Amino acid sequence: MVQNNKEFNHGFWHINLQEFVCGWGASFINISVTYPVYKIMFRQMLHGVEIKSAVQELRHEGFAFLYRGILPPLAQRTVSLSLMFGLYDGTKRPLVKLGVNEYVAKFVAGMTAGTVEAVLMPFERIQTLLADSHYHTHFKNTSEAFHYVCMNYGYRELYRGITPILWRNGPSNVLFFIIREEAAVRLPKREDHISRSVQEFLSGAFIGASLSSLFYPLNVLKTKMQATVGTPNLSLSDAFKAIYTERGSKITQVYKGCGINCSRAFVSWGIINVSYEGIKRLFF
Repeated sequence: MVQNNKEFNHGFWHINLQEFVCGWGASFINISVTYPVYKIMFRQMLHGVEIKSAVQELRHEGFAFLYRGILPPLAQRTVSLSLMFGLYDGTKRPLVKLGVNEYVAKFVAGMTAGTVEAVLMPFERIQTLLADSHYHTHFKNTSEAFHYVCMNYGYRELYRGITPILWRNGPSNVLFFIIREEAAVRLPKREDHISRSVQEFLSGAFIGASLSSLFYPLNVLKTKMQATVGTPNLSLSDAFKAIYTERGSKITQVYKGCGINCSRAFVSWGIINVSYEGIKRLFF
């Protein structure tokens, strides 16, 4: 058991290490469990196919390719979630101490954490390429994909599609933390370990699924913008027009894959929330 809760003041930020550690651990557990579902959802986003077709495609490729591309999200999402929880807490606390309105502090903290997370975007960029079957014969692994992109197209290519990521990260973080903290205050306090864990899972699951569905179109646009290498960059409006035209000019087709995305987010954020709280109780 870790007895000391180490905290440091570094300039403006109040750094609470347990927030970073709990966020990292929760993300590691979540990615390991839900990655195969992500692969199905990704194929739906990119090709607009039904779930059955996406599953059959992955089955045809075999188990060897099922976890292909997991290293980038493990590297990116574990650090990203660590930053998300750590920077949010580290930004909100000093603002509240300075007398800033609590909800204004939460808004600033959420936007700050989401914007800083975007620095890790290159991992998301490479993950997109590795998950696309079109590039299975181009790259053997993550390092080879990074090397190919950087050597042939420069580091700027790693940040292709950053606009929808910025629009997604900040606002979704703000809503997540505000709703999560409101739920923690308003929901009944559970003493029993199992019932408390169930409540934490469901709380995180419903919040995560709702926000993931709300911001789903931005993920579709991001995937469209990142699915190629070395081609001219698409703007948000150009990416939307391309997707809209390719999918029969039906707005509902832009949401293709939203169902499994919502289901994945439900499980994913449920696991993250209960893992985060469990790690905090266990070690801190």
